[in-house]
Amino acid sequence: MQYKKLWIAFGLIMLISFSVLGGVGYKAINNGPPIPAKVVTTDGRLLFTGETIRDGQNVWQSTGGQEIGTIWGHGAYVAPDWSADYLHRQSEIVLNRWASQKGFSDYRSMTAESRAALQGRLIELTRRNTYDAASDTIVIDADRAAAFDELARYYADVYGKGRDAYAIPAGALSDPAKQHQMATFFWWTAWAASTNRPGQDVTYTQNWPHEELVGNRPTGGTVVWSVISFVLLLAGIGGMVWYFGSQQHRSSPDPMPRRDPLLGLQPTPSQKATVKYFFVVAALWVVQVALGAIAAHYGVEGGGFYGIPLDKWLPYSIARTWHLQIGIFWIATSWLATGLYIVPAVSGVEPKGQRLGVNALFVAVVAVVVGSLAGEWLGIEQKLGNLWFWFGSQGYEYVDLGRVWQVLLFVGLTFWLWLMWRGLKPALTRRDENYSLLMLFLISSIAIPLFYAAGLMYGQRSPLITAEYWRWWVVHLWVEGFFEVFATVVIAFLLTRLKLLSIATATRGVLFSTVIYLSGGIIGTFHHLYFTGTPNAVLALGAIFSAFEVVPLVLIGFEAWENIRLSRGTAESPWISAYKWPIYFFVAVAFWNFLGAGLFGFMINPPIALYYVQGLNLTPVHGHTALFGVYGMLGLGLMLFCLRALRPGLMWKDRPLAIAFWSINIGLGAMVLLSTLPIGLAQAWASVEIGTWYARSSEFLHTPTLTWLRWMRMFGDTIFAFGAIVLGWFVLGLITGHSFDRGARVIEEGEYTPHEPELVHQGD
Repeated sequence: MQYKKLWIAFGLIMLISFSVLGGVGYKAINNGPPIPAKVVTTDGRLLFTGETIRDGQNVWQSTGGQEIGTIWGHGAYVAPDWSADYLHRQSEIVLNRWASQKGFSDYRSMTAESRAALQGRLIELTRRNTYDAASDTIVIDADRAAAFDELARYYADVYGKGRDAYAIPAGALSDPAKQHQMATFFWWTAWAASTNRPGQDVTYTQNWPHEELVGNRPTGGTVVWSVISFVLLLAGIGGMVWYFGSQQHRSSPDPMPRRDPLLGLQPTPSQKATVKYFFVVAALWVVQVALGAIAAHYGVEGGGFYGIPLDKWLPYSIARTWHLQIGIFWIATSWLATGLYIVPAVSGVEPKGQRLGVNALFVAVVAVVVGSLAGEWLGIEQKLGNLWFWFGSQGYEYVDLGRVWQVLLFVGLTFWLWLMWRGLKPALTRRDENYSLLMLFLISSIAIPLFYAAGLMYGQRSPLITAEYWRWWVVHLWVEGFFEVFATVVIAFLLTRLKLLSIATATRGVLFSTVIYLSGGIIGTFHHLYFTGTPNAVLALGAIFSAFEVVPLVLIGFEAWENIRLSRGTAESPWISAYKWPIYFFVAVAFWNFLGAGLFGFMINPPIALYYVQGLNLTPVHGHTALFGVYGMLGLGLMLFCLRALRPGLMWKDRPLAIAFWSINIGLGAMVLLSTLPIGLAQAWASVEIGTWYARSSEFLHTPTLTWLRWMRMFGDTIFAFGAIVLGWFVLGLITGHSFDRGARVIEEGEYTPHEPELVHQGD
C-alpha cells in the first residue's frame, strides 16, 4: 500500500488519543466538585438542598445560560462571570461584617495589618473543605450564610429589574422561587472555585478565578506546564521546519491543463439540487452578520440599538444565541452541500433517487434551522414552561438548540452520511488511485454525525462538568477537528478535478496534514477544560498537546503560497482565472489559520495565560479569527467553488467578488485590531493586577476608554457587513443573472471535451 506508513500513523493517533481523552474525561467527570444533598449552617439551619442547586442550574440554562455572562469563564462577555462575581461579593460582605464587629465602617477603612489578619482568616475559612461524603452535606458558617441571603436578593434584583450594563432586560426572570434557585447555583459554582479538593492545596477549579481575597492564585502546575508547552512548541516548529526542508527537493509543481477540465461535463440532477443549499448559506450568513452587530452594540448601549429599545423583542441573550447558532448552521450547510456536490464527481455514478434524497435533506435542514431558532426565542423568553430544554434553549454555548432539534439534526446528519455512502460506494469498490483519498473522505464524513452525537451524552440535570466535557467534544472535535479534515479532503478533490493537483500529491498531502493536526488536536481538547472542575492531569495534557496543535499552523504559509500560485495559472492555462476568487478564499483560510488559530490561539491556550484571560475579550479575538476566519472563509470558498463549477462556461463579474473579499477580510482585521484585541489586553492587565471579577465588572468595562474602544468596533463591523451584503447580492445574482459578465464570451461546452469518463446516471 503506497501510503501505509501514514495510515498506520493515523490509526495509532486515533486509538491512543481517544483512549487518553476518554480515560481522563471519565476521571474528571467522576472527580468533579460534589453537589451535596444539603447545605446547612453551623447552627443546624438548612440553607438549601442539592436539588435546589440542580434546579438553579436549569433556571440559569433556561434564561440563556452561557449567553448571559459566564460560569467558570465559559459563555458571553457583557455580563459578569457569575462565579467570580459571587465569590468577590461574598468575600467583601463577610470581611465587612467582621470589620463592623471591630468598630469599623468597612473592611477597606482598616489598617493594612488589620486587613491582612482578616483576609488570612477568610482564606482559611473559605478554602477549608467542609463537605462530608458520609452525610452528603456541606456545612458553612453563619457569615457566609448571611452573605448568601444578601446576594440572593441582589441577583433577584438583577434579573428581575434588569441591568443595562449587563444587557439584561427587566423581567428576564421574575419568578421569586426561580430567582432563589439560580442564586444557589451561583453559590455552588463559587464554592467549587474557592474550596480545596480533599487532601490538596488547590481548589476544584485549579484556583480559578484570580481572587486575592481568598488566596486564589496560579498553581505551580499552571506555571510549570505553561513553560513546558512553550519549549515543546519551539521543538515542534523546529522539527516541522526540518521535515519540510528535507522534502523540498522532492516537490515539483503539477502540470496544469490548457483548458478547464469541467467544460463539457453536465451537472447531475443531485448536483443541481445542491444549489439551493448555497443560497440558504448566503442568506443565513447575512443574517448572522446583522445579529453579530446587534449583539456587539448591546455591550455599549445595554438594552438599545442606536436608541431603539430592541431588547424588548430581541434581548442580548437571544441575539447572541442566534448569532452563534446561525454561524454553525451556515458553515455546516455549506460543507454538507459541498460533500453532496463532490460525490457524483468523484465516483462517476449518480445513484437512483439521489436528487430526491438531497431535496428531502434540504427540507429537513430548513425545518431544524427555523424550528430551533423559534424555540430558542420562546425558551429564553420563558414561554415554554418545563419544555424549555426539549424545544427551547439548553443554555450551553454553540449547542444551545433544544434537545428535540438536536436529535433531529443528528438524524439529518446521519441521513446525509447515507447519501454520501451510497454515492461513494461504487468508487470505493474500484480501489483505484483515488482509494486512499476516498477512504479519508468517508472517515471524515462518518465523524461528522458521530461527533455531533457527543452533544447528546449529557442530560437536563447533568452536572456542569459533564455537560462541559461533552460540549467541547462538539465544539472542538466536531467543529474544529473533523470538519477541518473533511474540508481538507474536499478541497483536495476540487483541485484534483481541475487537474491542478495530482491524485498522489493530494493524497499524500491530506494524509500527512490530518496526521499532524489530529496528533495534537484530539487531546488538545483539554485546553478548554483547565478550570472546569477537572484534575491536574487535564491541565498537563491540555498544555502539552495545545502546543502541538499550533505547530503545523506556523508553516501554513506554504499552503497559502501554493494556492496563490494555483490561482494565477500560466499563459497556457488562463481559464484558472475564473476560479481566482474561490481560491483566494482558501488563501484567506490559510492566513487566518495562522493568525487566528495559531497566534491568537496560542496566546490564550497556555494554562498561565488562560488563568488570567479566560472569559475575557481575548477569547472572542481567537473565536472570530479562527471560527469565522478559518471555517467561515472556508465555507464561503467552498460555496463559490461549487457554484462556479456548476456553470463553468459562464463568466462571473469579478468586481463584486473582489469588493466582498477584501471588505470581509479588512473588516474582520479592523474589528479585532481596533476593538476586541485592545479591550482584551486591557482586561488581561486588570485581571492580573486586581482579579477576574474586576476585569469583568461594569465599573471597569464602562470606563470612557473601554467604551470608546467598543465604539471603534463599528468601523470594522461596517466594512465587514458591507462585504457580506455584496457577497449575498452576488450569490442572489447567480439566480437573476446580474452577477454574470454578459460582455464576456460564453465558452461553449462542445469546444472542449475533457479526458474524463462520462458520469453514469442510474436515475433521478
